[in-house]
Amino acid sequence: MYAMKYMNKQQCIERDEVRNVFRELEILQEIEHIFLVNLWYSFQDEEDMFMVVDLLLGGDLRYHLQQNVQFSEDTVRLYICEMALALDYLRSQHIIHRDVKPDNILLDERGHAHLTDFNIATIIKDGERATALAGTKPYMAPEIFHSFVNGGTGYSFEVDWWSVGVMAYELLRGWRPYDIHSSNAVESLVQLFSTVSVQYVPTWSKEMVALLRKLLTVNPEHRYSSLQDMRAAPALAGVLWDDLSEKKVEPGFVPNKGRLHCDPTFELEEMILESRPLHKKKKRLAKNKSRDNSRDSSQSNDYLQDCLDAIQQDFVIFNREK
Repeated sequence: MYAMKYMNKQQCIERDEVRNVFRELEILQEIEHIFLVNLWYSFQDEEDMFMVVDLLLGGDLRYHLQQNVQFSEDTVRLYICEMALALDYLRSQHIIHRDVKPDNILLDERGHAHLTDFNIATIIKDGERATALAGTKPYMAPEIFHSFVNGGTGYSFEVDWWSVGVMAYELLRGWRPYDIHSSNAVESLVQLFSTVSVQYVPTWSKEMVALLRKLLTVNPEHRYSSLQDMRAAPALAGVLWDDLSEKKVEPGFVPNKGRLHCDPTFELEEMILESRPLHKKKKRLAKNKSRDNSRDSSQSNDYLQDCLDAIQQDFVIFNREK
């Protein structure tokens, strides 16, 4: 059983997302890890591009936060470790994810965490730095804003570890360490990190607070940002990393097997409102063919057709089993 994501080519062209889709495919075809949502196949037809990935039935962490799940320190500690292994692997592949957040962490049926959505990931080689303002504001590291406002030297792999810190804090507390929203001006955020200090809960263990402080260190040079740093953290002293990397450590939170871990009204709405449902594709393609044959082309149609032809030609078909 797999999950399949399909993206309408025309919509991708109109929203200028083709490059992102191709980038994501290019990255996913090169990587595989136990704590990622891995790509198995990619293919296309006239209308859509398809990605077939691991099926994870436990829902994402955002969903569970919205269901008011109370995550224990042990559970959050496990997520931090699993993400540390995923990020360590991505670093070995020169990849910055840039969008680590509860929405992009999916649980399997046993409760293990898997990172997904490489839509805005970037590859940096040999000492290069990234400079683009990319990510989801409440989870973006200070140096991303800094680099954007002040020019600066850009940023590197450390940004993903900051995001893990924000996420871990949010899972434990129910809200994020900084009150940041997508509407906040970038300039004001640069100021915020130098003036606001994070409040930690007195009942949290001092080791956990120390770990969160190290992840939420504003200066990336002093931030925990490697597997080596994590292995040395007192909060993770008892972690059996080898067992953990084989999913032999049992998660504290196991999603309820008898439940659908997504919002069914949203999913149903999507099926009903979907303008090009898959089950009607065969008929639609046949109809399009006969219409194309009888239609005079206008300039905008020519442009669209050129873009569609380019996708058809450049799309990389992938089969991990081969």
